[in-house]
Amino acid sequence: MDNRGYWIAFNRVPGVGPIRLSALIEVCGDIRSAWRASIQQLQAARFDRRTCELFLEARRTLDPERELQRVLQAGVAVLTWEDPAYPELLKQVESAPPVLYVRGQILGQDEWSVAVVGTRHASSYGREVARVLGSELAKAGATVVSGLALGVDTVAHRAALEASGRTIAVLGSGVDQIYPPQNRGLAQAVAEQGAVVSEYGIGTRPDANNFPPRNRIISGLSRCVIVVEAGQRSGALITARFAAEQGREVFAVPGNILSPGSVGCNGLIQQGATPLLSVTDVLEQLKLSRLAEQQSLRQEVAVDPSEAALLAQLTQEPIHIDELVRATALPAGQLSALLTLLELKGLVRQCAPMSYVKR
Repeated sequence: MDNRGYWIAFNRVPGVGPIRLSALIEVCGDIRSAWRASIQQLQAARFDRRTCELFLEARRTLDPERELQRVLQAGVAVLTWEDPAYPELLKQVESAPPVLYVRGQILGQDEWSVAVVGTRHASSYGREVARVLGSELAKAGATVVSGLALGVDTVAHRAALEASGRTIAVLGSGVDQIYPPQNRGLAQAVAEQGAVVSEYGIGTRPDANNFPPRNRIISGLSRCVIVVEAGQRSGALITARFAAEQGREVFAVPGNILSPGSVGCNGLIQQGATPLLSVTDVLEQLKLSRLAEQQSLRQEVAVDPSEAALLAQLTQEPIHIDELVRATALPAGQLSALLTLLELKGLVRQCAPMSYVKR
């Protein structure tokens, strides 16, 4: 059976989050064995008594294969930790969700993502800034990530779509339970031109407790987070905090010191966030200005036999350049030049000093 069913089944067990599931897989060896774990293995993974009881009850009532079919029949894709298509940036986050439910498609080019977030009660200034950012980032080739909320999020998504760019919406509900309902049409457009994603299973209704955790996914998918406008208690500030913890750059748009909607952004700047004065600040600092060059090169098919031979040796597992030299019988200088070219094309990534993986 497809392993995804086991991942989905675990995702439905209350109390079993990324940390506990990771510990159980380490004890058992793989996701299938984890689903069949003994009491001793559960205890070795530090499951407390209540979590053990919930898991054993779930195992009695859930059929992993049926769970997978239910999701696929709803037209929803599933990405898990063991899927090569799982977003690389998000996978680096300590609390990355074991399962992502996706409507639409996450592509390799989405690794160049920027989150644009802010208050639901955006001023005319905030809305205009969000529109300019969403549009200009999309035109530069970046994917705009946000949360589909009213206000800044909605404007940023729409601006990216209108610029014929890609955008990803991260929900605090199942991908079949769009919230707010006013944005159902927008969600459909996002799915057609990007992706609507969630860590919550299909059928999960929006709940206030779901939204703060989903913000770690918004920042985790992104190379940086831009807070456009935020009050003192805005959820956008939670996204900024997650971004800082994840080592992501945080930008904040300066605002009127007399406006309650700018208190959050101005406070972020006071705490060390980078003031955003134009979209160029983001493009330059994150070297996103290279996107056009990279995407142009990516359109060229690697027809050179040496390139093809090198790509055939690369997988998702890191391999050192010395091993590549032995495997391809290419001179080290030529191999290094080929790797540089394939990096520019976006087909290869250096994941550690002198070690490479295929994108």
